[in-house]
Amino acid sequence: MQTKTIYGRHYALAVVAIIFVALLAAAGLRSTPGVLMVPWGAAFGWSRGTISFAAATGILLFGLTGPFAAAAMQRFGVRATMIAALALMGLSSTASLFMTSSWQLVLTWGVASGIGSGCITGVLGAIIVNRWFVTNRGLVMGLFAASTSTGTLVFLPILSAIAQGHGWKPVVICVAVAMVLLIPVVFFLLPEWPADVGQTPFGADPDHPAEVRSTGNPLKTAFSALGEGMKSRDFWLLAITFFVCGFTTNGLVGTHMIALCHDHGMEAVAAGGLLAIMGLFDLVGTTASGWLTDRVDPRKLLFAYYGLRGLSLIYLPFADFSFYGLSLFAVFFGLDWIATVPPTLAIANRAFGTKKAPIMFGWISASHQIGAASAALFAGVSRTATGSYLDSFVIAGFVAVIAAFLALGMKGPAPAPVAA
Repeated sequence: MQTKTIYGRHYALAVVAIIFVALLAAAGLRSTPGVLMVPWGAAFGWSRGTISFAAATGILLFGLTGPFAAAAMQRFGVRATMIAALALMGLSSTASLFMTSSWQLVLTWGVASGIGSGCITGVLGAIIVNRWFVTNRGLVMGLFAASTSTGTLVFLPILSAIAQGHGWKPVVICVAVAMVLLIPVVFFLLPEWPADVGQTPFGADPDHPAEVRSTGNPLKTAFSALGEGMKSRDFWLLAITFFVCGFTTNGLVGTHMIALCHDHGMEAVAAGGLLAIMGLFDLVGTTASGWLTDRVDPRKLLFAYYGLRGLSLIYLPFADFSFYGLSLFAVFFGLDWIATVPPTLAIANRAFGTKKAPIMFGWISASHQIGAASAALFAGVSRTATGSYLDSFVIAGFVAVIAAFLALGMKGPAPAPVAA
């Protein structure tokens, strides 16, 4: 069969690059409230609890949008859904430049950006992986997961430096411009299906069956998947453990780590650099997790990831809150930041099939963001009430250890060995 390639390569590799960059940028947008928590407080007099409420609203809607975004992508197309989401994120960021009260913060950085970024997250990666790949799905999902978490962390020192030197508005302008610049890239360079460029999915046989394109109502499709999932033990265990994943990562560390370091006398740029270290090690850890997921029982991987994450959070109060004292935490936690995504999708694929799995993963990811929103709000309120974040971090550590043991209760079959 005659196929189109880039420099002799499968076009799936170009698709991976485009989605990787889009996920990276959307994650940068979601990390912005954590960078601007202190500057917004100084500029408007808002408390940490008020700003945390806006951040929690965005995180919650980010997660709840996932299953509906997955259904919309199957019905209306990945490209159209992504363009609409990027436009919404760009517009909401721009509108926030003119806010004067906290309800406008909630509307722009909570509601609008939450819905927009919720379309460009793990469910997008799941659809691309299942649509464009037959082999190496775990590895590619690991790359996508790494881009999401790395974007959250690597952009923090850059945005923190801009905020420290020039105020909060240039940070918002940079984010809005990045969203707008991605729209033509997606429009011109992202095919909807492998067949649109004369190819079969990566690793597929030449006689691979044609894709079945959805014509159903996206809302009905999403809720039908939820009804089916609620009858499954694996669905509930995946949802509960992924709730803990969100609680311990972007909800707690991603939203409050800079503010925590600020409380202990560390400058914002140095604290952002600490999170950048996490991002770099996460890129390694999550990509390696994808490779391992193709070869190792994912339940065992989840046990290890949640257990190690819990121990690292419990260790945090014993760090001396110097840059070097926290570097050990950053490396350890970074390797484990979101390594849970590839094995979670692998279990969902085997439990529900590759066609239904992206929507199921959307609902599972919704629980992730409910956990993240809970942590963002809980830590902010706790900090306002007690003057300290440390109790929140230690509690999160013990919750992660519990999740490690819950992961072993999943009954999904072990993966077949994959040749190196």
